[in-house]
Amino acid sequence: MSFSWNIVTDFRLMWQFEFMRNAFEAGTTIALVAGIIGYFVVLRRSAFATHALGHVGFSGAAGAVLLGVNPVFGLLAFTMSGAAGMAVLGRRAASRDIEIGTVLAFMLGLGLLFLSLYKGFATEAYSILFGEVLGISSASVLFTIEASAVVLVVVVLLYRRLLFASLDEDVAEAKGLPLLALGLVFMVLLAVAISIAVQVIGVLLIFALMVTPAAIAVRLTKSPLGAIAVSVAVAVFSVWLGLFVAFFSASVNPYPPSFFIVTTSFVLYVAVRVAIEVRARFVPRGAVDLHPNPSAGRGSI
Repeated sequence: MSFSWNIVTDFRLMWQFEFMRNAFEAGTTIALVAGIIGYFVVLRRSAFATHALGHVGFSGAAGAVLLGVNPVFGLLAFTMSGAAGMAVLGRRAASRDIEIGTVLAFMLGLGLLFLSLYKGFATEAYSILFGEVLGISSASVLFTIEASAVVLVVVVLLYRRLLFASLDEDVAEAKGLPLLALGLVFMVLLAVAISIAVQVIGVLLIFALMVTPAAIAVRLTKSPLGAIAVSVAVAVFSVWLGLFVAFFSASVNPYPPSFFIVTTSFVLYVAVRVAIEVRARFVPRGAVDLHPNPSAGRGSI
């Protein structure tokens, strides 16, 4: 397939194939959830938790393959149990690194055990580590949409309280918000989001959708809703451009879409950082806000 420079025609060409339609449907849904959840990840300074849960999910997927079960169910089981353990052991998001590391070490140990017991894991391992968005089935797309809908409904219901607790835990606790319960719910939501995102980006590249778009957003706007909108837009753009480039470059070499998705989000992040630094140098100091996010720079990456 050759690129024609007519974007409408090119998209119509891609969408003639069911595997590309599935990839775009699942990728867009996951980007929407990742953009929203990622904003709270950045505010709560939980990037390490995101990284850890991705690796915990790999152990769960390995266990599921060993038992002959769909790897997604293993991902969900391990990430949700790992998230619950992290939330219960470490009450405050800002000081949870030790608990996260402890849970991660134990889960990785289980993953090593599963790998040693199942010798034919190479093919499944590659797709879990780096994603296999072009291989998503229609049933997986439906499952992704349903799981994403549940996550989004819970986020909408808890939005104000979750935002308050993410911006300032001390004040939120003084106001009587149940920080432990909110932290537990958020970590479970993060676990579900990571489990479904692994299909597109893989556990090793999860930052590309779960953290980088939100890190861009909090540097561009102070408004929480505005930042969420920017985060979602960046995540969706990264997925769409990654799939687009992967499809039309396949005639030269079938490069993995995950690479293009990661590269797009990374380039956008670097461009935003450079633009902010240039603006800070050439605009009078009093006219520049060096921390353009709702938490005065605490949530930026």
